[in-house]
Amino acid sequence: MNEQCASAMEEKAVKAILFDMDNTLIETSRANGVAIQKTSELLKTTLTLDDNTISSICDKFKQKLYHESFDPSAGRTIDEVRVGHWEESIQEAVGSCSPPSLGAQCYYLWKNSRLEFLCLSPEICNLLRQLRSRYKLLLLTNGETQTQREKIKAVRCEEFFDAIVVGGEYAEQKPFVSIFTLCFNMLQVKAQDCIVVGDSLDTDIEGGFNAKVRATVWISSAGGAVPDGSVKPDYTIPTVLDLPDILQQLK
Repeated sequence: MNEQCASAMEEKAVKAILFDMDNTLIETSRANGVAIQKTSELLKTTLTLDDNTISSICDKFKQKLYHESFDPSAGRTIDEVRVGHWEESIQEAVGSCSPPSLGAQCYYLWKNSRLEFLCLSPEICNLLRQLRSRYKLLLLTNGETQTQREKIKAVRCEEFFDAIVVGGEYAEQKPFVSIFTLCFNMLQVKAQDCIVVGDSLDTDIEGGFNAKVRATVWISSAGGAVPDGSVKPDYTIPTVLDLPDILQQLK
């Protein structure tokens, strides 16, 4: 092989992988379900309510969580805000007759149950070890700083990555190009050296596309088609464990 061909191959080689965390490396959705179930049981033993009302309280909490807009400069911690979500959800469903501490009990049971469930499977740990021997790895996760850092600590994933970036610690999160540029600079690579792996078309895949990475890999556990109008990933796989097959194609 002449030097020119070798140089061209080197330029096309993948050097770094940017991983999303939630529902890509860890099963956050399942953990959420376990945590909600345990909190439902607490509500059931504390309040004399039917199952539909208990479900309504939990659904209200999930909606508040989904639409949450946290401002750390407002003087409240994320824990205080989420205790408030439970308090409001209970009050909206049953009025003010519940014990005053119930919202806090619900929140900390939900939070701790979720963290206890989260883990990196042995298979994913092995995958990350193998990949780290050949590529630079970076964890890029959106979300509020305390919440995401607690998850990172709970699953003990620091050892697998050259760097960890939590979107809530910066002015812009995925899909903004700025946070991807930050990642490239941290790893000392170019966008074309990287692939982005994640479960969200709107943040991971859109962000990788905007940042002009080498390839985007969508984790679609349900195997669903890409919705009309959405950015199209370069590759779609049902689990991150299939990533080696994609990397083989990118050689």
